[in-house]
Parts: sequence; structure tokens; C-alpha cells
Amino acid sequence: MSKALFLDRDGTLIVDKHYLADPDGVELLPGVVEGLRRARALGYRLFLFSNQSGVGRGYYTLEDALRVNDRMEKLIALPTPLFDGVCMATETPDQPMIYRKPSPRFINEMIAHHTLDPKQCIMVGDRETDIEAGLAAGTQVAALANGKLTRDAWARFNFPNLALHDDFTSFAATLR
Repeated sequence: MSKALFLDRDGTLIVDKHYLADPDGVELLPGVVEGLRRARALGYRLFLFSNQSGVGRGYYTLEDALRVNDRMEKLIALPTPLFDGVCMATETPDQPMIYRKPSPRFINEMIAHHTLDPKQCIMVGDRETDIEAGLAAGTQVAALANGKLTRDAWARFNFPNLALHDDFTSFAATLR
């Protein structure tokens, strides 16, 4: 069985610019390239899992969101395809939740499809919904503070498999 990282996009891999639709606005967070390079070298498969309610709200199109992803991948500049699977959950908070985090559906589907070991998978994100999705899927979780969330904000998650990191660099250093 394989291991994998399920990665949120905004606030985890790139600067969260709230409803980003313009690829020119993509800025990688520090340590992302080195961290993803390390993860791949250690045999982790990579999956992108992003809530994109701006599509469901009509602020931008799915094609816009995918162009942002393409720009991010170009900036990361690792061999392609970078991700073994991508989920852009376009539901708004008031719509029935199918893929929108905290739903674990995408993670569960990828675990089954790619014969992944949930205990060797990690959901990495910067919001409670990211953590909740990973916990619901039975994976490990890693929260990134990234300067906007404090340790106190994450203290309510009293789970033994919760790890909080200041940034992607400190998270990637823990991978084995």
C-alpha cells in the first residue's frame, strides 16, 4: 500500500487571496517546492483537495480555478503530473456537501482507487475543515498556521494524530 499527502491549496501551498481567479496572482508559500520535492523523494503520492466555492457562487469559472492550478504547478516546477488526483469542490456552504470539505469523500475515493494506506496518508491544510476531512477519512492530519492561525485556535482539536506546524517547511521536515 502507498502513502500520500492530501493537500489543500489556498493557505497551504499558495498565499490565500480569497477567491483567486487570476493565475498571475499565484504566490507559492515558503518551503512548498522543497517540501513537495522531499515528499516525492520519500515516496508520497500527492493529491490536491481544494474548496472552491467561488465557482459555485459565480465569482469565477472552474476553468479559472484550473488555470490557477496550472500556474501553481509551473511555479512548483516538479515533474508532471504533480498530482495523482485533483478535487476542486465547487459547492457553496449552503449547498448539499458532496466533495466540499469537511467531507472526506475525495480522500476516501482516492484511498480506494490508488490502494493507499489511510494510516500512511496525511491531510495537510490551514483550516478546520481540512483537518475535519482528514480525521473523517481516518488519515493523519497536519495543520499549518501560516501566520494567520494561532496554536490556540487549533487547541480545540484534541486528537493524538494532530500536528500543528508553523509552515510547510516545518511540516515537510517531519516526513519519513
